[in-house]
Amino acid sequence: MKVSLRSTYGIMAAVDLAMQDGSSPIQAKSIARRQGIPARFLEQVLHAMKRAGLVSSLRGAQGGYVLSKKASELSVAEILEALDGPFLAVAGFNGQNHLRHLGKSNALLAKVWDRVYKAERQVLEAITVEELAGQQRQLEQQRTLMYHI
Repeated sequence: MKVSLRSTYGIMAAVDLAMQDGSSPIQAKSIARRQGIPARFLEQVLHAMKRAGLVSSLRGAQGGYVLSKKASELSVAEILEALDGPFLAVAGFNGQNHLRHLGKSNALLAKVWDRVYKAERQVLEAITVEELAGQQRQLEQQRTLMYHI
C-alpha cells in the first residue's frame, strides 16, 4: 500500500487537533509548526478535509480548525479516502464471472489481492485518530523524560 504525503499530513493534522482540548480552533500555521509540515500544503490538506466533513473551520483572528467528530469516531481509512479518493479493490476482480476474462496469473492471484485489500481496509478502519493521539502523547512523554535525565 502506498500512502501519499498528502494523506500522511492529513493524519498528522487530525492527530494534532485531537491532542488539543477541542474547546477552541487551532490555526493551520500552529499545526504546521508543531508537525513540521509546510504551511501552504497543510492549508490545502485541511481544506480537502473540510470538504469531506472531517474538520470544520472558523474564520478570523481567533479562527482555525477543529475535528468535526470525536477522535474516537474518526478512522485512518476515512482520512485516506477523503484525501486520496476511495480505496479500489483489485482491478478486474468482480467475482467468479470476471475470473474467466483475466489472464492466468491475474486469475490465480485476484483472490489473493482481494483478501489483502480487505485485510488492509479492516486495519485502517480499526485505527482511530484518538488511538494515534494517545500514542503521540506517550512518545512526547518519553522524549520529555529523556531530556531530564
